[in-house]
Amino acid sequence: MKVYKTEDIRNIALIGGAKSGKTTMAESMLFEGKMITRRGAIEDKNTVSDYRPIELERENSVHSTLLHTVYNEKKINIIDTPGFSDFVGDTIAALNVTDTALFMINGQAGVEATTETAWRQTVSAKSPVVFSVNQLDHHGANFDETVRALKDYFGEKVTVVQYPVNPGEGFDTIIDLILMKQLKFKEGGGEPEISDIPDQEKDKAEDLHLALVENAAEGGEHLMEKYFENDTLTIDEMREGVELGLVSRSIFPVMCSSAKHGIGTTRLLDFITKSCPPPNNMPARKTTDGKEYACNASDPTALFVFKTSIEQHLGEVSFFKVYGGEVTEGLDLINPRTGNKERISQLFALNGKTRDKVERFVAGDIGTTIKLKDVATGDSLMDPKNANAGFEKFELPEPLYTVAIKAANSADDEKMGAFLNEMHKTDPTLRVEFSRELKQMLVKSQGEFHINTVKWYLKSNNIEVEISTPKTPYRETITKTANADYRHKKQSGGSGQFGEVHLRIMPYTEGYKNPTDIPIRGTDVHDLPWGGKLVFNNCIVGGAIDARFLPAILKGIMERMNEGPLTGSYARDIVVYIYDGKMHPVDSNEISFKLAGRNAFSIAFKNAGPKIMEPINDVEIRVPEEYMGAVMTDLQGRRGIIMGMGAEGKSQVIKAKVPAAEMGRYATSLSSITSGRGIFSMKFDAYQQVPSDVQEKLLKAYEEAQQEED
Repeated sequence: MKVYKTEDIRNIALIGGAKSGKTTMAESMLFEGKMITRRGAIEDKNTVSDYRPIELERENSVHSTLLHTVYNEKKINIIDTPGFSDFVGDTIAALNVTDTALFMINGQAGVEATTETAWRQTVSAKSPVVFSVNQLDHHGANFDETVRALKDYFGEKVTVVQYPVNPGEGFDTIIDLILMKQLKFKEGGGEPEISDIPDQEKDKAEDLHLALVENAAEGGEHLMEKYFENDTLTIDEMREGVELGLVSRSIFPVMCSSAKHGIGTTRLLDFITKSCPPPNNMPARKTTDGKEYACNASDPTALFVFKTSIEQHLGEVSFFKVYGGEVTEGLDLINPRTGNKERISQLFALNGKTRDKVERFVAGDIGTTIKLKDVATGDSLMDPKNANAGFEKFELPEPLYTVAIKAANSADDEKMGAFLNEMHKTDPTLRVEFSRELKQMLVKSQGEFHINTVKWYLKSNNIEVEISTPKTPYRETITKTANADYRHKKQSGGSGQFGEVHLRIMPYTEGYKNPTDIPIRGTDVHDLPWGGKLVFNNCIVGGAIDARFLPAILKGIMERMNEGPLTGSYARDIVVYIYDGKMHPVDSNEISFKLAGRNAFSIAFKNAGPKIMEPINDVEIRVPEEYMGAVMTDLQGRRGIIMGMGAEGKSQVIKAKVPAAEMGRYATSLSSITSGRGIFSMKFDAYQQVPSDVQEKLLKAYEEAQQEED
């Protein structure tokens, strides 16, 4: 395959909501670039992009797909991303390495919930954006209304570059405001028939052309000067202005298309090659030590791995963008994360599952390689002379939906774990961990659809699983002071066991005061792994307990705190005073005092006003104003406390504190309440005592569970 220079490369992320036509547009672009001889269709299950079994079955994209086409002697790398927000990780990764987002808009539906989600990702990535209003052949398509909605949501820099003459069934004609010509397309695509703008369209075209020229002129001061001098810009000047405006996000061009019929595709490809920025015209990317790479072929070789997939017969495939120099087969590079050398064995340009071997990739290009030893998504591969630091990784969203998972057949546990770890490797937004505290395998995801995808993959590998709501990581503590003592005595021939411990416990709070009736001889403060503190005080006088047994007493108390007396949850924030006890000259040993300390602590704990504490999350929710009442009512039903409200753009922002136990299926609920337009984020805030009625339910549930186990 031909090797393209940096300036002859364009990198495009196809983004947008589900059913906006991204995969169909990718197919049309490949067809027009003569990468394929026949356009596939989603309903026929033969598109280049959606080739995986799960995508063929569901008829929608689940993973991003790397493609490429050629037009105007330029190579256009295309990353087709999923439309569902559960798979936002692939969209974030694609925007991180591409130079323009081609944002597909369903001309029937306009701005949808998933449109807003994708837009937020372009804002975070500072991506240039070109809108394509698609499906204009549908009788329900409304281009003007869609443009109004785009401007309403995304600002006045949304700028019409084309508009349809005859939207609806039979759509085939576009007015192009850069060329100032009418373009009429044949069914199936190809180059359009170009003619002068009809008289009835001239006034509208002139008005929109003027707005386009004004916005393009704002791309640079020299263009603004030319505009003031000449009252217009040439086509080349307009293209330059659009490119500069795209990079600075001061213009968002709007194009027209019917990807299914190939209408508008060649002009869109022409626009990409002539008005969208090549990689070397984009802002430089920094390494963690501040070095900048601006896609210059003369720089040292530097790659960034933005995606990992596992393909049948190939194994692990690493997707990368070249930010400096060039990469060739047999090249040795260093992974700064591990410090290890990685050899590039083979290089491929992809079109879905079709692989073309490539001699080399130059700065700015996107490609793949295989058989790397230890390279993960977000890693960099650097020239050995410049391998002190890699590129900064892109940030992925925190999980919003967590489930507990276990294999229906315990013999499949190991196999299930291996598959889950493999899925995390290919989708880092999917997190897998075994909670020792909860004794559950947890899968943390972006939503219910995300989890259903996990189940599909496991089932397709003959692993049946059971999904449940995870347990809540409660904590136990005390609210008052209590004394207790316990004697452990056991005699069974020969040496026996004897240990007696007298102790006092009280709540730990900042600035607490020690009692005055017990002399303290030594204090150990333990920061507990699960949060909170245990303060252990030696108050023994007169040698009632030998100092060598105190660590055993502490161990017994820690064992009990590791599995609290109320619900088996971790205990925290307790001050313990060991003030008396008894020993036996022969039978006393460490195990005796460990058991005595453990049981004395349990007795005291139950008499010290024990309380269950629950994790509270800070939750931030963004919703359109019309859903505010319903969302707030729902939050109150979840024992949430509203902390504040405010406006941000077109959204209302609600801030609340909500118990984690009430947030299990919130992603699904919020989507249902807001018709998919609500989004939220949450993070742990603190532990708080549960209300008494909730505590009673938890105690009863734990008691019943213990009886079932017995």
